[in-house]
Amino acid sequence: MMRKCSGPIRIRSSAALWGLPLLDIALGPDPARDEVRGHARGIIAIGDIARGGLAIGGVVYGVVAIGGLALGIFSLGGMAIGGVAAAGGALGLISLGGLAVGIVAIGGCAVGAVAVGGLALGYYACGGLALGTHVIGPNFQSPEAVEFFQKFISGVGK
Repeated sequence: MMRKCSGPIRIRSSAALWGLPLLDIALGPDPARDEVRGHARGIIAIGDIARGGLAIGGVVYGVVAIGGLALGIFSLGGMAIGGVAAAGGALGLISLGGLAVGIVAIGGCAVGAVAVGGLALGYYACGGLALGTHVIGPNFQSPEAVEFFQKFISGVGK
C-alpha cells in the first residue's frame, strides 16, 4: 500500500563535490527556507525547481536536464532548450519533438537548416508539407534534396 505524503520532502546528502551535495531532493513547500516550492541544488538535484549536473523536476537547469521546462546542455522536457541536444518541445542544435527548432530539427513541426517532419521548414526540408530551398514533399522532390538526404541518412549510422 502506498503512503500519502503529508508535507514537504527534503533530503540532502552530507557528501559533497565542488561545494554541492551529491544528492539534493526538495519537493513541496519548504517553510523552513521560506520557499513556496522545493529548490534542489546538487550534483544530482530532484525538486520542483532543480539545478545541478543531473537535474530532474518541474523547472530544471543542468548539464542533463529532465523536466517540464528543461534548460541544459542535454535537455528532455515539455519545453526543452539544449545547448547540444533537446527532445520534447525542443530548441537546440539537434532537436527532436512536437515543435523542434535547431540546426537539425526532426518533429511534427520542424524548423532548421535540415528539417524533417509533418511541417518542415528549412534549407533542406523533407515532410508532409516541406518549405525551403531544397525540398522533398508529396508534390515535389528537388534533385539536390534527394541527393542530400540520401547522403545524410547513409552517414547517420557511420
